[in-house]
Amino acid sequence: MKREYRKWFSPSLNRDMELLVFGHHGSSIIFFPTRTARFYDYEDWKIIEAIRPKIEAGLLQVYCVDSIDLESFYCESCPPPKRINRHLDYENYILTEVIPFISSLNPGSALVATGCSFGAYHAVNIVFKHPELFSKVLGMSGRYDLTKKIGPFRDLFDGYWDEAIYFNMPSQYIPNLNDEDILEKLSHVEIIITIGNEDPFLENNNRLNIDLSKKNIPTAFHIWEEEAHRPRYWREMLKLYL
Repeated sequence: MKREYRKWFSPSLNRDMELLVFGHHGSSIIFFPTRTARFYDYEDWKIIEAIRPKIEAGLLQVYCVDSIDLESFYCESCPPPKRINRHLDYENYILTEVIPFISSLNPGSALVATGCSFGAYHAVNIVFKHPELFSKVLGMSGRYDLTKKIGPFRDLFDGYWDEAIYFNMPSQYIPNLNDEDILEKLSHVEIIITIGNEDPFLENNNRLNIDLSKKNIPTAFHIWEEEAHRPRYWREMLKLYL
């Protein structure tokens, strides 16, 4: 399996950013890391190994990007507006640096976003905001409203709320999305959402699925046994759905 390490200085983030590329051809997969995790964790957790056959067959080319969650959502010393603005810097990095890089390496390929846990939030949010760029999104064990306390998971904005936060919380903006152009583009994206039946995010996922259905946006919604919020489950999900 072809493996490449890449690093460059990001003008969007004003810092070096790293990523790993697996494979030589196929659909281009942007794989977002879990909460505060790193670009190499999916490899370390044998998650990339689980989809090795598809990568080696030239069906998938996987780009494991890094996170800056400790500078954005999980920067407890930062005021909430700074947290969401830093996230927007990260989104800009993906849109203006990572995606052009993918296009130069694998031109004409279908673009897919995926992620596990907090990575699912990143994948689903960027696809829902920019559906014209993507053909598919797979969100595994995700949480799609970071302003709501769910079980042991706190409100990441400490009660603060503004328009920038609203437009980056899929569970908030999808119910009110009425732009026919965006809805039309989103309806052509293959959307797959998976969650365990004991996962604390189950109700949030179920609500998002209902809201997408009300907007006539086709969604494959899969509920797994148990919590299913661990690498051993994500390996199996990727084999089935990616």
